[in-house]
Amino acid sequence: MHSFEADPADSHYTTRIHPALTSFADEVCGTLARLIAYVVMLALLAIGGIYLWEQLPDATAMEPSARDSWSLASRSSPAFAISKFGSQDKTEAYAIFRHPEGGRKDLFRWTAQDKKPIAELEIYRPGGELNQSGPAIAEIAARMDSESMRELEAAGMVDSKFGTVTLLRLVGGADTARPCLGFIKRVDEPNFRISGWSCQGDNLPARRAAISCMLNRLTLLSTGNDPKLAELFARAELRRRDCATSAVPALSADWLTGSDNPQLRGAF
Repeated sequence: MHSFEADPADSHYTTRIHPALTSFADEVCGTLARLIAYVVMLALLAIGGIYLWEQLPDATAMEPSARDSWSLASRSSPAFAISKFGSQDKTEAYAIFRHPEGGRKDLFRWTAQDKKPIAELEIYRPGGELNQSGPAIAEIAARMDSESMRELEAAGMVDSKFGTVTLLRLVGGADTARPCLGFIKRVDEPNFRISGWSCQGDNLPARRAAISCMLNRLTLLSTGNDPKLAELFARAELRRRDCATSAVPALSADWLTGSDNPQLRGAF
């Protein structure tokens, strides 16, 4: 009787299924590795995004302050002076402010015996910050009345050694007992701006004359290597009149610069 040698039952399947299982296992491992790498990448991106988001408020808060900040320049030498200002019972303060982008402001401020401010004069030589600053009219209004923040309206013009100067007053200021007058004068060459305000004088002609006298007495001490500024003041000195002459109301046919010019309405 012949004996038959039987092949193992799974020998046929073993030789054909095992490579398939091996390939499937390799694909699963590769897919899992790619999935893990993808998840890790997403986690890193999320962490980086959260970090940048947390830093964004600090960056936006620091940029305007660094760009718009004016600092007191205590070591800078005065560039201007006022030869004489009214009576002796007024205190004069002079401060210089500089901007990181090159601008400079020379500020005169006068106070009465009761410490209340009565006049202010600012000479502004702008730098790269000029396009970032607010309107000059709004700055003058804030300096004249920081509490109510009223707008300004035209109040005529006055003559000075720098030419005609625009006068301003707070809206509704004509109804007060002693309204103050603001003023502004822009010069294109060199780039130069004079502005301020004054509460001196008991009536409109006196207040206009006080502003004209203030500007006529402004003198240059140092050009700061700016020959055009020196030329501007040299030409202005040829136009200067003394304050006694300026205080006398002139009978001018010019209704804009006359001492009793009309109240030009319209807020800026």
